[in-house]
Amino acid sequence: MTIFLGLGIAGIVLLTLSLIFDGILEGLFGDALGGLLNGFFDGLLSLPVIAGFLSMLGFGGAIVLGTTDVGAPVAVAAGAVAGIVAAWLTWRLSKALMRDQTTATPRGEDLIGTSGSVVTPIPADGYGEVLLRLAGQTVKFSAKSAVPIERGAEVWVEATLSTTSVTVRPVER
Repeated sequence: MTIFLGLGIAGIVLLTLSLIFDGILEGLFGDALGGLLNGFFDGLLSLPVIAGFLSMLGFGGAIVLGTTDVGAPVAVAAGAVAGIVAAWLTWRLSKALMRDQTTATPRGEDLIGTSGSVVTPIPADGYGEVLLRLAGQTVKFSAKSAVPIERGAEVWVEATLSTTSVTVRPVER
């Protein structure tokens, strides 16, 4: 039973190391086979998968050995089955997490056609400031206009000049 518990604890330690060092250990041992199996198993031999298998082999074997009167070979077989299931679940979960996509990052072109309000008056020959909503957040931009626009006026964005400045025109109602 001590060997099984040792395997289970070793799997937990390996999982902890793989989470702390996040790929460093895989990078060190990734070329151990000379790249022969590179991409063949598609994550099946990753450290979290191996740690899940090793932990369930140890703890599953210890549970079977401690709760029944069967011998060590049956406990090893039961632990191996539990380890394979845990490894497969870990592999599937990690693949699902790696496919998770976030929404698109907002770009300056997303501002074109949006409305905002002037917070610092915009002279005809210089810059003022406008508040615009970008990805649900209110953001202050430098603004340029062909005509002077007073504070508080509503404006439309015609173009983006840079990541922090836009060209605007007053809204005509």
